[in-house]
Amino acid sequence: MNHSSISRATAPGSDTGAGTARGSRFAPGRARDIICLGRLAVDLYAQQVGARLEDVSSFAKYLGGSSANIAFGCARLGLDAAMLARVGDDHMGRFLTETLANEGCDVSRVRVDRQRLTALVLLGLKDRDTFPLIFYRDDCADMAIDAADFDEAFIASSKALLITGTHFSTEQVNRASRRALDYARRNQVRTVLDIDYRPVLWGLTGKADGETRFVASEGVTAHLQRILPLFDLVIGTEEEFRIAGGKSELIDALAMVRAVTPATLVLKRGPLGCQIIDGNVPASLDEMPVHGGVEVEVLNVLGAGDAFASGFLSGWLRDRPLDACARAANASGALVVSRHGCAPAMPTPAELDYFLGEAQADPQRMRRPDRDAKLARLHRVSPARKPWHEVLGFAFDHRNQFFELAQQTGADEARVAHLKNLFVEAVAQTEHALHLQGRIGVLIDDRYGQDALNAATGRGWWIGRPVELPGSVPLVFDQGRSIGTTLLAWPKEHVAKCLVQFHPDEPIEQRLEQEAQLRALYDATQASGHELLLEVIPPKHASLPQGPDIVYRALKRLYNLGIYPEWWKLEPMDAAQWHAIDTLIAERDPYCRGVVLLGLSAAVEQLSEGFRAAARSATCRGFTVGRTIFHDPSQAWLAGEIGDDELIARVRHTFETLIAAWRAAQGTPHQVHQEQAA
Repeated sequence: MNHSSISRATAPGSDTGAGTARGSRFAPGRARDIICLGRLAVDLYAQQVGARLEDVSSFAKYLGGSSANIAFGCARLGLDAAMLARVGDDHMGRFLTETLANEGCDVSRVRVDRQRLTALVLLGLKDRDTFPLIFYRDDCADMAIDAADFDEAFIASSKALLITGTHFSTEQVNRASRRALDYARRNQVRTVLDIDYRPVLWGLTGKADGETRFVASEGVTAHLQRILPLFDLVIGTEEEFRIAGGKSELIDALAMVRAVTPATLVLKRGPLGCQIIDGNVPASLDEMPVHGGVEVEVLNVLGAGDAFASGFLSGWLRDRPLDACARAANASGALVVSRHGCAPAMPTPAELDYFLGEAQADPQRMRRPDRDAKLARLHRVSPARKPWHEVLGFAFDHRNQFFELAQQTGADEARVAHLKNLFVEAVAQTEHALHLQGRIGVLIDDRYGQDALNAATGRGWWIGRPVELPGSVPLVFDQGRSIGTTLLAWPKEHVAKCLVQFHPDEPIEQRLEQEAQLRALYDATQASGHELLLEVIPPKHASLPQGPDIVYRALKRLYNLGIYPEWWKLEPMDAAQWHAIDTLIAERDPYCRGVVLLGLSAAVEQLSEGFRAAARSATCRGFTVGRTIFHDPSQAWLAGEIGDDELIARVRHTFETLIAAWRAAQGTPHQVHQEQAA
């Protein structure tokens, strides 16, 4: 069959077909941009670059699977994306659905398969050209997707349907994928094929040989050519078009593909960029324009194709010209090859805009995008994050104060750990009684509070955890100078909190040491992925200048050093000081999560005055108060004067009183629950 025998006007979802919007590639009134059907798995990426997979000692866990990566990347680029797949009834399946949902991807059609486990892939990074990988996919959940898992209305709700080639490789997934295509064709849903050829998943190599990218197979070629006529857009590498066309010469393979489909063909050419064939295939590749990309140094090509597809679709689904789609695709792929992992390496619109602008101005500098500090920061802060519009926090990360309370009362120091567990129970009761889900915060140490930290983790609370040696000036870290080593063992949801007595006019030797420590901490959190809270308390020494601008100048100095914490913890200030802080943060770090107020043992009424002063601040999100809440009831409990229930009641009473005061200051009074202690 030659190209002229296939009419584009009768192709599924064609521009001239029924139901398409004038001037658009897509039917109007669709709730979703794209549905992605295909692989949804966990990727375990080797953290030791250059090691054989046999010698790797640790792995990073990421969302994986070609379709899932594309759904994730599309959502990150602002598209309304949905995933259509299965996961196991296991921890990894929940990780995948939560990761997609947190990125804004619709997971309502990700079914839980109670008979199978979630798929798994192990990947190594031996060198720029060697990426050993093993697919653990025998009878896995995503290969058990069934046509009964979705209905026609779901498919018809989208502008486009993407399916990856693996989901035609067995009778089960082929049947489900063909049903989805039938629904799409009947409802003018554009169809996209990412060829995604993995010989091992077609049974063409040994089970451990996931690295081989091409094995010729007449059977696979025939199978692909039966489905190619059903697609409007086909994306693939040179090897993938060779298997689709069944020819060893690429231009001949493209001609064979064109003979069975009028689809737009997007040929990925690696560092060269891509070529787009939207009509007849020319006699030579040289006759087709090359949409060049940004040349970068490669760390890891795995996932680059999925990023390319996400970038291309981010333009295509917005009806942008094909050259603009190619520009976004090439840039997305270039960024991912310079980073570790697939899904978490995907760029945001802010990253793409910055990267493309800088690459145009100075292409040589952008050959190493991984070394650009601003780009690294954008990658950290511009993706969707859990919102914290309000933080109502109880701080009991104190260590010296609890040691002193134990000494004063004659209590066994070991009882402090149980005391902090009771604080977690008090906070949990307050959260439940006042319906404060998504607003509760705690600060807990790991010296006396490790059990309390474990109990608090996983509840959806804002959790801060101190790193400083209490009272140290200059700043010293509690677990030693290698703060990055300390953070390795922390759950990602823990915020690294550092109290530093920092004054912009302190002696130069001390200030430089403090700044070096803070810089080391900042760099460590950038590498580990933890958020950072800096609690800045300028010392009140008579030898140092005092004034209303000291806190402002301290924060400005740290910004000047390139330190951008997600959170600041500051003393209460007056309205003028708050205005200055708000302006500084807006100018220097619009991605800052905000400020929380500290207490310093102040009385409830004094703290309430501070709340009222902060009410008009654009950056103050709440408070994390400690001794005001815990000191007196802890002293009584350690002395044996009150029991567990009374301790919890007293802690709740003060904590909930502060919450009510904060809410009242914000103009949102919150009725304190009747269950609180009198």
